[in-house]
Amino acid sequence: MLTGTHRFPRQDQIVYGRPAAEVVRELAGAWGCTRLFLTTTRSLADGAAARFAAELGGLCVGVFADIGAHSPREGVIGGADAARAAGADLLVALGGGSVIDATKVMQLCLWAGLTEAGQLDAYRAGRGADRIDVAKVAPGVRMIAVPTTLSAAEFTPFAGVSDPARRVKEGYTHPMLAPRAVVLDPAMTLDTPPRLWASTGMKAVDHAVEQLRHPQRAPYADALAIDGLKRLAAGLAATQADPRDLAARLECQFGMWLAISGVGSGRGMGPSHAIGHTLGGGYGVPHGITSCVILPAVLAWTGASGPDGAVAEALGGGDAAGAVRDLVRRLDLPSDLRSVGVTRGDFQAIAEHTMHDGGVRNSPRPISGPADIVEILEIAAG
Repeated sequence: MLTGTHRFPRQDQIVYGRPAAEVVRELAGAWGCTRLFLTTTRSLADGAAARFAAELGGLCVGVFADIGAHSPREGVIGGADAARAAGADLLVALGGGSVIDATKVMQLCLWAGLTEAGQLDAYRAGRGADRIDVAKVAPGVRMIAVPTTLSAAEFTPFAGVSDPARRVKEGYTHPMLAPRAVVLDPAMTLDTPPRLWASTGMKAVDHAVEQLRHPQRAPYADALAIDGLKRLAAGLAATQADPRDLAARLECQFGMWLAISGVGSGRGMGPSHAIGHTLGGGYGVPHGITSCVILPAVLAWTGASGPDGAVAEALGGGDAAGAVRDLVRRLDLPSDLRSVGVTRGDFQAIAEHTMHDGGVRNSPRPISGPADIVEILEIAAG
């Protein structure tokens, strides 16, 4: 008999289809918050973020835009320092996964009084004599997320932060790291470059596929993933045809929300994410592009070892690997490692590092060592 537990994130609400600034003002008032601190990226700072801050008016006490791809730890500490100096009582993240993940860990820095990048080491996910039991850190200032991409970082209580000096991306988790509220306003995604929108859409597809291909079944998570995958396939095609179609953009947002929601079943992501973490943190491959390149190769390598039909059917038929590869090509995104600057000379180091990622344990075809990862990379080489 199937057994399991599904845990829901500590989030108050998900609001969709309404103007983001209006919703944020309402929530701040309901929560008694008067000093909102906005986090974003340089690419949005002079456009969407400036307009958003202006709409918040006197509630906005500061803006921090020095957050790079893969959430470098120096940006996390810098943002926390700036929020602390501004006396912020609510953080608002406007951006994609890097901004949202960085802001999640900024919360932890504020709660634990962290002021130096090296102090983050003791709070990394994992066990060991040098680790602090992060779950015992008392929460304080919380956050609202207003996503501009489809990475879905806003729906989980964990975050990835990169250490450029060591070329690694490390995880942080706490039950209260998930944003207290998420605002899905498709209008806030209109400034997102089409390639970034589509590639993070593929990351959302990766979330759904790796839930469906997990060796352990979870009916609730599977149902969410199937519906999310169908919405993503339809929504991405529609936004490619008409980038200003707000209904299609919201459909994509619904798809990414459903696709990631299954992680509450405790199954975790699989080898595509594990390899992607290494490629992103160590080799600078953009978050969504890792899924474009690696997910089809993982599906081809695992083959008939996992449930294939649901993935292929949701994406239009055929086999799962081919269906995902065709979607990547229709979206005009990179489909092999050569196109993202990763060579065969990198494969062994990538494989050895990836074996330390928990996602390798969630493959429908067991991964026994670095040689198996190298086989997947060879398929992805093109």
